[in-house]
Amino acid sequence: MKKKKITQDKVVYFFNYVFLTLMLLIVLYPLIYIVSCSFSSGNALVSGKVKFLPVEPTLQSYKAVFEYRAIWVGYKNSIIYTVLGTLLSVALTLLAAYPLSREDLRGGKVFMALFLFTMMFSGGLIPTYLLVKNLGLVNTMWAVILPGSVSAYNVIVARTFFRQNIPQELLEAAKVDGCSDFRFFMSIVIPLSMPIVAVLALWVAVGLWNSYFNPMIYLNSENRYTLQLILRRIILMSQVNLSSSNIDPARIAENQYLSEMLKYATIIISSLPLMLIYPFVQKYFVKGVMIGSVKG
Repeated sequence: MKKKKITQDKVVYFFNYVFLTLMLLIVLYPLIYIVSCSFSSGNALVSGKVKFLPVEPTLQSYKAVFEYRAIWVGYKNSIIYTVLGTLLSVALTLLAAYPLSREDLRGGKVFMALFLFTMMFSGGLIPTYLLVKNLGLVNTMWAVILPGSVSAYNVIVARTFFRQNIPQELLEAAKVDGCSDFRFFMSIVIPLSMPIVAVLALWVAVGLWNSYFNPMIYLNSENRYTLQLILRRIILMSQVNLSSSNIDPARIAENQYLSEMLKYATIIISSLPLMLIYPFVQKYFVKGVMIGSVKG
């Protein structure tokens, strides 16, 4: 009987490994394909020759992207917006979530209801734009950072984390020693909450780095553009009007090749920073999501 059970376990493990390997290939293939396309020639891309590995390897796509000085301006702006926006958002989220997690907060249910209300209803694009404009934030980095600096969902996740991981007895012991609420928050709560801090920072950083719509709406000067807007402009500049009869066919083909090459190179360039950062916060990310996502 025991031998039969061991055999059944081996069969289950075998199918599990096969299934996980297939899932790994399904996830990895699009990534490998995009990287291969970014190193392939325009002719190979247009003709559909790239299937897995690069065809006619070349660095022309990356050379064409980095020839634009605006790329570096976009990188600098995106880094500034992402770093400042992440720090501000995480700080405001924690400052809002911790008091809401305390049972002794007067009117806590009312404040929580207001947060939930904002998740279901919003003023819309035009009222939001008018508000940002009246505050004098248009064409500044704060127009990108401030409107989305506090997310009701992030506040709820952080509040749940505090309730489950910061025991009331710890607060009572700290108060016996004369610790104030703010000192307790800064010296005890924050160090014990690094998993949820890492989760919030990653969520906010990814959103700000990939932010496209808000910068397009609120930013007018090219020297304040984010990387996403710069890359969009590069792709648009590489396109030509194919319906125009006075364009040289060779020029049309050249622009088609360049457009395809730039498309994949820009995907790699814009995704690389976050892909390099993620492994360092992965352990906190998994732990924080699992703990903070449980309703309690």
